[in-house]
Amino acid sequence: MNKRLREEDGNVESALVLIPLLLLFLMAIEVIVATNLRNADLSLAQADATVRAISGQFASSDQIIELDSPDPFAHMKVLISRRKDTLPQLVPGLLALLGGKAIVEVNGAAVVENLN
Repeated sequence: MNKRLREEDGNVESALVLIPLLLLFLMAIEVIVATNLRNADLSLAQADATVRAISGQFASSDQIIELDSPDPFAHMKVLISRRKDTLPQLVPGLLALLGGKAIVEVNGAAVVENLN
């Protein structure tokens, strides 16, 4: 009876299956979280650009592009806002192994309203 309790065959086999499965699950969750956070940051960057273009209050990191037009009354400007955020890492060292960075950088664009 004691010999039967001391055998570790089942535990080793379970660990050999569970560890890679757990790593695969964490990597899949990390990709899903990164995609959702990037989409949320993209929406926030677009909202920031829209609010700043309407209000006329620009941030120092904003870029304003003036569009040339032959019509003197059709002077238009486009505001580009940038947003940078870091991603959580569920699997430590995964991004370093793949050579990536845990940073999401997105842009928002809006036409600047003329305040006449």
